[in-house]
Amino acid sequence: MKYLLSLTFCWITIFVSAQTVCTLESREKLDSYLSKLSSGNYSDLSANELTIKVAQWFLETPYVEKTLELPGAEKLVINLTGLDCTTFLETVVTLVRMTEKEEFTFEDFEKELEFLRYRDGIKEAYPSRLHYFSDWVYENQQKGILTDITEEIGGSPYPNAPSFMSENPQFYAQLADPSNLEAIKTAEADIKTRSYFYIPKSEISSLEKGIRSGDLIAITTSMDNLDIVHTGFAIQKDGRIHLLHASSKNMEVEISEKTLSDYLAGNKTQSGILVMRLTEN
Repeated sequence: MKYLLSLTFCWITIFVSAQTVCTLESREKLDSYLSKLSSGNYSDLSANELTIKVAQWFLETPYVEKTLELPGAEKLVINLTGLDCTTFLETVVTLVRMTEKEEFTFEDFEKELEFLRYRDGIKEAYPSRLHYFSDWVYENQQKGILTDITEEIGGSPYPNAPSFMSENPQFYAQLADPSNLEAIKTAEADIKTRSYFYIPKSEISSLEKGIRSGDLIAITTSMDNLDIVHTGFAIQKDGRIHLLHASSKNMEVEISEKTLSDYLAGNKTQSGILVMRLTEN
């Protein structure tokens, strides 16, 4: 009976409150992970160790893009059955934070995901979502969720002035609303005022000793109007750092066969990485 009630609640969440979108299949998968985390003994694991354990539960999950881009008012999308690189990262981080707090309900997941995904932790209109990942990094460092350690481990200044969204509103249905477009321009202007650091891809192999399994990786780009083009988690394999990520090339969550350094070397527009580490609670 308890299981049936949980499915009924998810159905109500989708079609009555219209604040959260979660399919029954995603809810069932989420419930199974929350049950596993609540009954397991994970208290001895560091945040990085727990991150790698949870992230690997999603291996072979299909890659699906634009799951957050729904018509109408902004909704909190919970989708564990199809992930892009950012929603994969957000889902794992949310589960790790819940486990550290010993909070394991669906409502807890909603609260934590909203806090992570939106500016000031509050879901409001479309622009409240942290669309640029460098903005996501800055905001979540301010919230105390993570620390950007890129400069600490040898990073160099990263000129960061993204403008792709405001320059290409035709790709974003919500930017047909002039107020949304102006809010995005404001966010872009704020990003330009901050100092960012990155590790150029030519230096990753020499500096990767400062990267731990479970660190968050954001891949920078040489394109002037974009900031981050891919994300994932660092994972050590045979003494080298690889990328655990939702791959658009192989269309699933996977561990890269190539080292992180070689992975970037093969892509002309990928210029380097930002490295973040979750805060220990």
